[in-house]
Amino acid sequence: MTSVNGWPMVALAEVARPVQRPVAVVPGKLYRTLGVKWWGAGAYERQTIDGSQTAAATLNEVRENDLIINKIWVRHGSVAVVPPEVAGCAGSSEFPTFAFRADKVIPRWFHWYSKSQALWKKCDVLSQGTSGKNRIRPEKFLTIELPLPSIDEQRRIVERIDRLAAKLEEGRRTAYESDVVTDSFLLAAYHKIAASAPRKRFGDVAPLTRRPAEIDAQTEYPRVSVRSFGKGTFHNPPLLGSEITWQKPFLVRSGDILVSNIKAWEGAIAVAGPDDDGRFGSHRYLTFVPVKGVATAHFLCFHLLSPKGLHDVGEASPGSADRNRTLSAKAMLEIPVPVPAFEQQLWFDRIWSRMVEARKLRREAAAARDAMLPAILDRAFRGELS
Repeated sequence: MTSVNGWPMVALAEVARPVQRPVAVVPGKLYRTLGVKWWGAGAYERQTIDGSQTAAATLNEVRENDLIINKIWVRHGSVAVVPPEVAGCAGSSEFPTFAFRADKVIPRWFHWYSKSQALWKKCDVLSQGTSGKNRIRPEKFLTIELPLPSIDEQRRIVERIDRLAAKLEEGRRTAYESDVVTDSFLLAAYHKIAASAPRKRFGDVAPLTRRPAEIDAQTEYPRVSVRSFGKGTFHNPPLLGSEITWQKPFLVRSGDILVSNIKAWEGAIAVAGPDDDGRFGSHRYLTFVPVKGVATAHFLCFHLLSPKGLHDVGEASPGSADRNRTLSAKAMLEIPVPVPAFEQQLWFDRIWSRMVEARKLRREAAAARDAMLPAILDRAFRGELS
């Protein structure tokens, strides 16, 4: 028997056993169904269905603290300990369920182990090459070994992990609340100067400006795109001139208002920043350049992403299906936008800049927090968490 820091490595078969609580499926009766998220994110109540909506003759009911997996996606960390709110739900045969031996392991110990990369890697290895889209067999799953100190030691370490995880969650909550305050503050600043401002055609204050690239077969064209829901720009791998066929690239400059003509209706609108300068957007991206001394890109972009702005952009994007809702450049130019005094827009831009910098710092802190839990779990299951 191998060991980790003096702890034995024990097969799951020694601490958990398969359990089935079959529930007959009857048309007209309602059943709460469940799912198991990837990467140790937990079990959840999926939906309530009528018995007529499934071909299964029976479903398997789960109870609090059961161990449950998704046979197909366990290789992606689809393994969890059932929380109280999911108890009483039912799953199909795709969700093997196991009950822990209380004298061997506390469920909370495996709850945290289910979030460790060590377990995911073991599940992935055992899923490879099996039939049925790499489904893992329950008996194979039970061969996985986990570090198993005494019950008292499990409780001590779990309490330590719980305390540290609570602090990380408090940080996430604080960051979220700060984002809400930031959004409210920016919205208030916007309304302060936009409410009584005159309205003008968008095309009069930010005309469409196209800069078609001259294509050279041996030249690489770095690309830029826009995320939906006001999430800003991102960069695609460069495109070699010889690979350009239907995609006609257009040069983007810092300060352009960059709009996706197929996703504008869901907020794929952003201001190109310094990192985007000199990159190229496909012909699907429209660039609008604010008139100097009249309008600022960030103020206009904020308006376009407001409920009123998105409504107008949606009206300028006719069609019923997502892929058919293409923004009309002509209609976009006709959208009325508030145009406060230029000095007021500069004031708004300064506030926007400070808010963006604060949000950036929170994102960096969040990335550091996200890296901490895996590190904590790695130390915990190597017996190094004091």
